[in-house]
Amino acid sequence: MNQPTPAIVTQSAVQTLPRWALLLLCLAYAVPGFVGRSPWRNDDMASFGYMWELARGRTDWLHPLLAGMPGDGDGLLHYWLGAWAIKALGGILPTELAARVPFIALLLLTLCATWYGVYYLARSPGAQPVAFAFGGEAQPTDYARAMADGGLLALIACLGLAQLSHETTGYLTQLCSTALLFYAAAALPWRMATPLLAALAGLMGLVLSGAPTLAMLMGLGSAWLVACGDAPTPRRRAFAAVGLVLLTLAAALLALQLDLWRWRIVDMADAEEWHSLLQLLTWFSWPAWPLALWTLWRWRHLIASRQWHRHLWLPLWFLLVTLGATITTRPADRALLLGLPAMAALAAFALPTLRRSIAALIDWFTLLFFSASAIAIWVVWLSVQTGVPAKPAANIARLAPGYAHSFSALAFGVALAASAAWCALVAWRTARNRPAIWKSLVLPAGGATLGWLLMMTLWLPMLDYARSLVPQAAGVRAAISDGRGCVAGYGLSRTQVAALMYHGRLDVQQIAALPRCDWVVASIAMGPAVAALLPPEQWQEVASVPRPTDRSDRLLVLRRIAPHAH
Repeated sequence: MNQPTPAIVTQSAVQTLPRWALLLLCLAYAVPGFVGRSPWRNDDMASFGYMWELARGRTDWLHPLLAGMPGDGDGLLHYWLGAWAIKALGGILPTELAARVPFIALLLLTLCATWYGVYYLARSPGAQPVAFAFGGEAQPTDYARAMADGGLLALIACLGLAQLSHETTGYLTQLCSTALLFYAAAALPWRMATPLLAALAGLMGLVLSGAPTLAMLMGLGSAWLVACGDAPTPRRRAFAAVGLVLLTLAAALLALQLDLWRWRIVDMADAEEWHSLLQLLTWFSWPAWPLALWTLWRWRHLIASRQWHRHLWLPLWFLLVTLGATITTRPADRALLLGLPAMAALAAFALPTLRRSIAALIDWFTLLFFSASAIAIWVVWLSVQTGVPAKPAANIARLAPGYAHSFSALAFGVALAASAAWCALVAWRTARNRPAIWKSLVLPAGGATLGWLLMMTLWLPMLDYARSLVPQAAGVRAAISDGRGCVAGYGLSRTQVAALMYHGRLDVQQIAALPRCDWVVASIAMGPAVAALLPPEQWQEVASVPRPTDRSDRLLVLRRIAPHAH
């Protein structure tokens, strides 16, 4: 005998979130962070460097190089997207912004695919709420839309999504590809053409983003769940499953052809590393993970049944795959990022079963946390602008020496409007007679958007100064009198090379080019090796340029004083 569904939902509880409000929330979350800043350190700057080289035609599209260094192993797709955008929009928009346009679209597509994925999972027969004896239960379509709204709110509320989804790296292409594949598996076999196209884009996107193993596991697992699912007819179910298998095999062949298979398993024997991983799991996916666990508990009878209920097993499979990647690969947060759409879907199915006390706890915690965060952001901004209170401004001056504050009327207006919208949202949520099942995730999603938007408006100049390499690259450029000549890089990371080439407009080459270069830029981390390679009688140190927010991160600028060797 089948266990009844734990979802008891009335028609009055499935009112949909106004479309204009949902769209405005998505735009307010997706656009800030891409606009008005320089590429930031590490992956964001390095990826931009490869895009810039490709757009200028200085390297091969299948094997891009940056000063002779290959990419970081995270595929090719993000390089291609950025380079194509620079070539198409570089004359209209600033180069950095032009490169980010496709990534804004990828983030919005991720949000859209997650909404539709939850929608089709909520349309499954096993996901439907209990039918009342005298009617009044939620109608399937209205119920699915309300659940999809809740799933999207849960995704936006995840704390770990903010920064990584606003960088021009392969991790965002992997996230979008995962969301597309998740939507395809949720919609098949109820729909055919569009989900199969989405599956093709998702599988190929994962492969071209450097994650062929995840593509195989997610693709084959999705095919199995579609085959065992609740399709209208066995023929449609078989056709959809075979289609997914064929697309997965095609993706595997593409990875083999482009030599994208890599062994990335790492050992997790260190107890401290396990502790760090646990901390990451706790905050990165908050508040979706407690709701996902609640879903697994309340729907446990359906999970344990012999029927493969896809509204539970599909997000659970995607989540297990990404958790496995999080434990066995590095960086762990990048792998965990791909599990957020599935975790948000599981969190959505907790909403029809939440007790009033739990919903109230979520509301009060969210209200206090994000309100306090917003106040802190405003206080620090006021201190930097006016000097009152004095301590925050003194801390900024200590942490970021040389930073000169500026005032932007546009940023101030946007931040003020966002804060007013938060106050209105809090007033709406605390009013009575709000039966919508997604109401418990309105404040978490709104608060996460508020915090991110305030940081990307009020704090953006400070963050840009601290996280970009513009000041350091400018210092190196000023120390080199002949900026058009050859500059050999020694011990430099991809990020530093990209910053020197783009911000410093220097022709940085490999250290092998030393015999024909009159200038060398070396990392101070190389230590004695610099003196051994560049003896003082032949090379003179003319500058030691620190990064303002880390004085130990220095670049040494050396000039040849002896004639070239023949």
